[in-house]
Amino acid sequence: MTTAQEQNVSRADSRPTQVDSIGAFRRIVSSSFVPLEISGEERGPFMARLCSADADDVVFTEVAARPHLVERTRDTIASGGSGYYKVSLLLSGSSILVQDGKELVMRPGDLSVYDTSRPYSLLFGEDFRNLIMMFPKDRLEIPSSFTDQLTAVSLSQEHRGVSPVLTAFLSQFPGQLTHLSQPVRAKLAHTSIDLMGTLFSSILDAAPGQRDPHQVLLQKIYAYIEQHLSSGDLSPGSIAAAHYVSTRHLHSLFRQADTTVSTWIRERRLERCRTDLLDPVLAERTVSAIAARWGFTDAAHFSRVFKSAYGLSPSDLRRG
Repeated sequence: MTTAQEQNVSRADSRPTQVDSIGAFRRIVSSSFVPLEISGEERGPFMARLCSADADDVVFTEVAARPHLVERTRDTIASGGSGYYKVSLLLSGSSILVQDGKELVMRPGDLSVYDTSRPYSLLFGEDFRNLIMMFPKDRLEIPSSFTDQLTAVSLSQEHRGVSPVLTAFLSQFPGQLTHLSQPVRAKLAHTSIDLMGTLFSSILDAAPGQRDPHQVLLQKIYAYIEQHLSSGDLSPGSIAAAHYVSTRHLHSLFRQADTTVSTWIRERRLERCRTDLLDPVLAERTVSAIAARWGFTDAAHFSRVFKSAYGLSPSDLRRG
């Protein structure tokens, strides 16, 4: 589990910013997102306008600019900012996204995702307007071993049922967020991630026959765990029995996904606790009650593992 501090990603400024040079644009984009290389053609003066809003480590940014090339290189990756997904909703103009050997031509209304942990490039060949949502990969309920295959793919074309809902929701940001309180903004950020996870799941579920049967089974197991996180009976044994596999096979599946059953359950429970702690509706509920709701019966142990995961105590998160 990662934190924004560990990833060297700056908080976004909610005030609109206008720049008139590639150099200034590169500096502000690299500080608002992650370190990037940006170059432009000498076809007249460069202009760009950015408006950003940050909510609980989820950054929403609208960019309007002249043509240019954005590159996430191995050098810029080494400078920080890995472990994030960037979801792009093109509002006007066109662009070409390249990552993992795949190339996607984007038109207005297209929704796509790319990963800051691996090189990518974005070419804008004309004036454009783009909305970007950036969030930590581990905030999704789906492991990155599944979602990584969706980079540089048109999410709008892959699943027309969910993508219009997400598109309509995201198109309200970031301008609307700037007028809301921090708890409400955090709630909307969580909703955005939930919708993103729903879209990913819908796309992955649409073609199970084209995927490794072990991945299909593992996705069902992840969904089962998510549905039973509050149960004190959730264990490798109960999970294996519910899916008619041995506990040995269950542990093998999780090893292939570079995690363990207990680690995955703990991380998902911590994320549920984190969401509840930031929910203004639950402000009167004690930290220990929230922890117990998600399976942490020892308050001191919960506080330690929470601080280890997020860099601050549950009480500090609430006060912040």
